[in-house]
Order: sequence, then C-alpha cells, then structure tokens
Amino acid sequence: MKRLLLAAVAAACLAGTAHAQDADLRAAIQADYDRNLAQLFEHFHRNPELSGLEHMTAARLAQELTALGYEVTTGVGGTGVVAVLRNGDGPTVLMRADMDGLPLEEQSGLAYASEARQTNSEGVEQPVMHACGHDVHITALVGAARQMIENRDTWSGTLVLVGQPAEERIFGARAMIEDGLYERFPRPDYALAFHVSADAPAGQIQVPLNIVASSSDSVDITVHGVGTHGAYPHLGVDPVVVASHIVVALQSVVTRDINPLEGAVITVGSIHGGVKHNIISDRVDLQITVRSDNPEVREQLLSGIERVARGTALALGVPEDMLPTVTRSATETTPPTINDPETAQRVRDAIAAHMGADRLIQSPRTGMGAEDFAYFVTPESGVRGVYMDVGGTLPEDLEDAPGHHSPFFRIEPEPSVTAGVEAMVVAARALMPRT
Repeated sequence: MKRLLLAAVAAACLAGTAHAQDADLRAAIQADYDRNLAQLFEHFHRNPELSGLEHMTAARLAQELTALGYEVTTGVGGTGVVAVLRNGDGPTVLMRADMDGLPLEEQSGLAYASEARQTNSEGVEQPVMHACGHDVHITALVGAARQMIENRDTWSGTLVLVGQPAEERIFGARAMIEDGLYERFPRPDYALAFHVSADAPAGQIQVPLNIVASSSDSVDITVHGVGTHGAYPHLGVDPVVVASHIVVALQSVVTRDINPLEGAVITVGSIHGGVKHNIISDRVDLQITVRSDNPEVREQLLSGIERVARGTALALGVPEDMLPTVTRSATETTPPTINDPETAQRVRDAIAAHMGADRLIQSPRTGMGAEDFAYFVTPESGVRGVYMDVGGTLPEDLEDAPGHHSPFFRIEPEPSVTAGVEAMVVAARALMPRT
C-alpha cells in the first residue's frame, strides 16, 4: 500500500510538472508573439513574393534564424533557407515552412494588406499577396525556432529548419532535394509541417493519420488547326470545335475509366484560342490540372488525357500529322502527401496531452488539394512525415470566410501563429525526447 501511495504521489508530481511546463511554453509563445512575431507576420504579409523569387523573404527569414544562433545556409534549391541546430544525440527532425505568395491583388481590407507588385519569371509584372497563409507558416517557423533553442534542455537531437520556395507551383521542395538537401545537411528521421486553414476554427489542430493531399500534375494540350474565314469553315480545320469536344470528353476518363471509389479530378483551368469573331484560328491552348490519391490512378488519368485528346481530334477529321500535342510539366508535379500513421499518432497524442484533447479536430477531406511536402517524405527517402492543419478563422466568421487563393483571403494571425508554434514544438519534442 505504501509503495502504491508513493507511486501515485510521484505520478501526480510529474503530471504537475508537465502541466507547469506546458503553461510556461504557452506563456513564452504568447510573449514572443506580442514582442516579435506579430510585427514579423505583418512584415511578411505586406511583402509577399512570387514562387521561386522569394529573395527578400528568404533574406529576412535567414536573418531571424541567424540572430537566434542557428547555422544558416541560403540559396538552397534557388531561394531556399536551411538552418541547423545540433543538440546532442538523438533523432534529426526537419521543420518546413513554405514562403511564396500568389499573383493576386489583395482585397482583404486589412490595414497591413499587400500592395506589392513583382515581375514574374516570364517578365510580366503582377500584383502579389499571401492568399494561402504562407506568411503564417514562416512566422511560426521563427517562433518555433526560438522556443526550441531557448529550451534545449527539453529535447535532444538535431533540428533542421527549412524555408521552402515555390510551393504554390509545386517545384520548390523537389528543387531543394535535388540541390542536396539530404546530402549537404543532416538527413532527417522525421519531417514536420503545417498549413493554416481558413475553413477551420482558429487555433484548432488536425493531424491526419494517412493521406493529407493529392498528387498534382500540370498538363498542356495544344490543339492544332488550319485557319480560315469564319464564314467558310469547310476550308479549314477549326481547333476551337476540336478543343471544345476534348474538354467535355476528358470527363469521361474520370467517370468511366477510374474506379468510382477512387479520388480523381481532371480540371481544364484555361482555354485560349482565336483573335476575332470571324476568323477560325490555327491553334487553341488548354491548361489542365490532374489530381489523384494513388500512383495507379494518376497514370490512368495522365495516359487517358493523351488518348482522349488525340482520339477526339481524329474523330473530328484532324489529319494525323496535326494531332494535338500533349505535354506533362516536368516541374509542376508532385506525388500525394501521406502521413506516416505511427508517427502521426505520436504527434496527435502529444498534442492532446500537452495542448488539450479539445484542441484536436477531425474533419473529412473536402477536396483534392496538393502539397509538395511529399518530396521530403517519399517512401524512398525513409523520412517519416507528419503534416498538420491549424485553424485560422474565428468561429463566428467561419460561415462567410473567404477561401484560400481568394483576393479576399484573410487569417486571424494571433491564434494561428501561436497554435502553429506550439504544435510544432510539442511535436518536435515528442519525436526528440531528452535522454
């Protein structure tokens, strides 16, 4: 009986200490937000940059991490930033935050709304805004970096922080890997990331145990024709008619080729052709995004697009030497992002224990968004990944909250950033316990 009583007292003391540490962490994160992170978030929000052109963002991120005492390298995979902190024996954990904005003119009404403009890689000047919350991600990365380095006695191992370019065009993660991320820097055992979500309550956390995001491929189709006068269509080959049939026929790939229990999307997002009412042009260009959740379906969709494009053109009388050209992008492509179930459960349990079970939510997937975090955690890499969602909208505003990639997009920064910092720190500590 005495031993049981002593054990109970010891357990209660440990629990009390743990709760005190959690409260201390939360207070430290809040103090850091009030003192540093709020201003840093507004700086990043006011100064977004396009994919692959995040020069000022990368420089500011590198400056913040260097000032904290991390070993920082810039220019990885273009504008990528890598920061390393070695803290004794133990696992290596990578924390990633994406940096790029979108070519949209902000109409959020925020006092710190972006007025930035930037010339893109094709030489066209465009407005830029953070319409997907990447400003939250990089701000939270700095916050997590501060808590990890100031509390090194609570964990053991090596921490690798990554500021990743070009997530919006899904080539930044692959570019960093190809530039030697896993050879030049400590190779991670685990990789962590989160995305702020406009359709979830601010500060709530979701940790999926399996698939997080779909694969994505960009496909371009050039439909060739023979130009002529619009009043004499029989003298040419009308690519607008051919392209129109292709757009409709492509949906049969999803509805008739793919198992109806599998996720599959083919969306024609852009169609351009012709110059005037009464001129039949000689070309129409289609831009397509393709989404799936497994490799077999992905290949079915991609091969089906080419078959339908060429077959439809043949059926409409296009000569064989003028059949559509179908090109898969070599850069805007990513496999599905799938969490490692065991590691995700560890992270979920740690968040429930340290942040409270009421902070965890489970919502069904509502679409087939893509995420190139997948390149950090491919099966071939052996890196076990966990990608989380952090709610970013006040509950009373959820019904009318603008979606991601909208010019009206806005996030409630304080609960989003502080929850993101806490979730990442708690997850990292769970994976790198003090030995």
